[in-house]
Amino acid sequence: MSLPDLIDCDWLAAHLAEPDLLVFDASFYLPDEGRDARGGFLSTHIPGARFFDIEVFSDTDTDLAHMAPSAGRFARLAGELGISNTSRVVVYDQKGLFSAARVWWLLRLFGHEQVAVLDGGLPLWSAGGRKIVSGASIPAPKVSFLPKLNARLLRGLGDIEVNLHSKAALVLDARSAERFAGEAAEPRPGLASGHIPGSRNLHYTKLLDENACFKSAEELRSLFIALGVEQTRPVITSCGSGITAAILNLGLHLAGFEMGALYDGSWAEWGSREDMPKEQGA
Repeated sequence: MSLPDLIDCDWLAAHLAEPDLLVFDASFYLPDEGRDARGGFLSTHIPGARFFDIEVFSDTDTDLAHMAPSAGRFARLAGELGISNTSRVVVYDQKGLFSAARVWWLLRLFGHEQVAVLDGGLPLWSAGGRKIVSGASIPAPKVSFLPKLNARLLRGLGDIEVNLHSKAALVLDARSAERFAGEAAEPRPGLASGHIPGSRNLHYTKLLDENACFKSAEELRSLFIALGVEQTRPVITSCGSGITAAILNLGLHLAGFEMGALYDGSWAEWGSREDMPKEQGA
């Protein structure tokens, strides 16, 4: 059975015991939140879930936060978590919907399309009175994963520089309006304020309802169209460090658009570079 990109709690409860279905807590917290994602997993998680550490699934050869790893590193780490090319993967997070979409994007980046995000995440699962457990998970048996890089989903700083002049792609920034405008400090020290020139702001929360579930496809489509998204123009998403940008990619996909590419360095890279132009204001 193939997976949709988005599943609800009822679907997961009905399929949780299926042996090829792997469930992962992909929680991540910003530096200024003072919370421990792995500790949260040990305290409370969905039965059978394992922890997917976004920081571990990162490029260790850069100072930038959680950049996508090499294909070889990803394959080794995925195999250690029990993810094979035939696995069906469900990801969720402790905030409802914040970082799970990053793992959805990361798996697709390396060619694994059988991955779904749990709409509403752990809060909605718990609110429905469904079973939760605590403690460490049982280690997964190691398997092999053969990666196939989908390079069209990834963009780097050089691509954004070129786009400043070509304007071939529409850049959407998932940060808050205040951070985008340069009116609020960044959660990471040493970064300038503002945004990439020509980019447009769509805070990721605008795609979600009060339960941290995605709005309907029609509502999502209206949001994107209002910002100038169209089928014939590529979209590049960005945010603080490549986490919530993936929510925009998933939202585009759910709305019937091409899911676009993600600028992995995002503002953590662009805002740290004195040689890169920046704009402030809405």
